[in-house]
Amino acid sequence: MSRVPEQRRIAYLGPEATFTHQAARQTYGRGARYLAAETIGDVFNMVGQGYADLGVAPVENSNEGVVTSTLDLLMDFDQQIVGEIILPIRLLLISRESSLDSVRTVYSHPHVWGQCRKWLETNLSEAKLKDTSSTAQAVALVAELKGTAAVGGELTAELYDVPVLVKDIGDWKENLTRFLIFSRHPAKPTGDDKTSLVLSIKDRVGALYEILRPFGDSGINLTKIESRPSRRKAWDYIFFVDVEGHRDEPELKNTLKSVREYCEDMRILGSYPKGAVIGGDTQ
Repeated sequence: MSRVPEQRRIAYLGPEATFTHQAARQTYGRGARYLAAETIGDVFNMVGQGYADLGVAPVENSNEGVVTSTLDLLMDFDQQIVGEIILPIRLLLISRESSLDSVRTVYSHPHVWGQCRKWLETNLSEAKLKDTSSTAQAVALVAELKGTAAVGGELTAELYDVPVLVKDIGDWKENLTRFLIFSRHPAKPTGDDKTSLVLSIKDRVGALYEILRPFGDSGINLTKIESRPSRRKAWDYIFFVDVEGHRDEPELKNTLKSVREYCEDMRILGSYPKGAVIGGDTQ
């Protein structure tokens, strides 16, 4: 008798119908079991303690920049990035009201405001903007409150059965959010990978140049560099770096060895397949 494969457990930043949930569902399909977490830290904890096989969390938006809490948690947990998801974000104004004139309060996640600020200033300049923990929570509130609207995705409108008042209220046509997939186990090379690192450099003149030079000498492309406070002392920074290649490839392995000589500390956060934009205009 053949053994039935276990259902893959995916932890994500919830509640249900958030953009993170949508990214996970479009990547792993209906065959996975999706576990909603209240915070990004909870996603990491669920994976670390074995309650989930994989975790999915947002790390940056193409217009609003990085999600700093995800970067900070990558330093705190000993988990490996094993993939990335790039999801087009289509923002909708969701409300039971029949016209914009009736909307006095708009709810959404704080990261959303910067993605539709111009539209809101032009069309709802008198409305109050109130933060929620997720776009899904925003729509859940709007489902029960008169004179309100939420900014969210189509999945949230469907889940809470609230009509879409205005479609496509984003300020940019190309609005993408990148999500990281992480696990307790590293990913194997695919031939089209990238590697994420966190570097702590020595406090001296030219230190940043010294750690970047080996990549240039080896012809390895840096696709991203982001600084964050180290939380050790004031004005002390660490750097998150993405480079092309897998950590097990000889050329990158030798380059990382050279880089390590100039760092106080270097940690490889993971090597994983390069992500492609998914989902098209399906939100």
